[in-house]
Amino acid sequence: MKKTATAITLAAALSLGAAAPALAVGEGPGYNGHETVNTSILTTYDEMVRFLKEQDAKQDRMELEVIGQTVKGRDIHLVKYLSDPANPTILYLTQQHGNEQLTTEGALEFIKSLGTGKNDGLLDKVNVLIVPMLNADGAMGDVDFSLDGYRASGDRHLTRYNAHEIDLNRDHVARSEPETRALHTNVLATYDIDYAIDLHHQGTDREADGTLVSGAILYPTSPNVSPEVVERSKRIGAVVYGAVERTGWGHLGKYDVGGSSDAIARNGLAARYGIPTLLFEMRGMSDHEDPTRVIGQKSNGYLIRQTVVTLEATARAVADRSIETADTSVWDTMPEQQSRL
Repeated sequence: MKKTATAITLAAALSLGAAAPALAVGEGPGYNGHETVNTSILTTYDEMVRFLKEQDAKQDRMELEVIGQTVKGRDIHLVKYLSDPANPTILYLTQQHGNEQLTTEGALEFIKSLGTGKNDGLLDKVNVLIVPMLNADGAMGDVDFSLDGYRASGDRHLTRYNAHEIDLNRDHVARSEPETRALHTNVLATYDIDYAIDLHHQGTDREADGTLVSGAILYPTSPNVSPEVVERSKRIGAVVYGAVERTGWGHLGKYDVGGSSDAIARNGLAARYGIPTLLFEMRGMSDHEDPTRVIGQKSNGYLIRQTVVTLEATARAVADRSIETADTSVWDTMPEQQSRL
């Protein structure tokens, strides 16, 4: 994967446990016309596929499955670590929105780490499913509508929507799009999933307790989700909140514009399949028509690392069953984010 020197340096520092520079976190740089955002440093679809195939060849426990195709015919991949059917299973879903890519970059780093000694023993106790880059057409800007006005420079634009200009994260009831149908038919209805995290990005202007957040989280809020599933979803959030806050450089708030529709993955997965599901909205997007939504690429390192922290912490909590006793009272004191005026 291609990275700028800044992103490499920051990501390396974070991976070694060093504190990020103060400006790299909640108050980190936003685009706002003052910093170039170049999509050429982001992993392309073809680069991702090559990476996944290379890791599949190297890792004995990894299996790579094609679960369907996008509107434009790109294969949609599912990364599987299924060591024992009796183990609990966690699903990670990234890039339903094509312009929200840093969570995918983090997921690829997590996949690589699962083939190293760093995670010895983890996969003996938990099954892991990962769908990276569900909206590959949007990620590559290969769509049937104009992208005039999008802010990033580089070799492509990235759009929220799929090639049909449909928001995949509003398609979990109708399932009108091939990407959504593939996810439901060949993942959600096929595997016995105990927990799921749906990873996204939001705008750059959200704050909590007077400080810009590095991300926000929320459990299902549909009236069709049982209280038990909501409670288990809150446990995932408690694990994520604790892991990110402990870094010293992350700052999370409660997501403030959730909505109750089952067409949204966070709600639909929980209502239809009984899967406890957490939404995680990282700060800033890789491309957008609105400059307040786009994050400066100097922030890439900590946002990628925040994704890795989230995936590692939740996989370990599911593996050692500590998620079953996670203290959900944290939701009672978690500050709700709001737009900075």
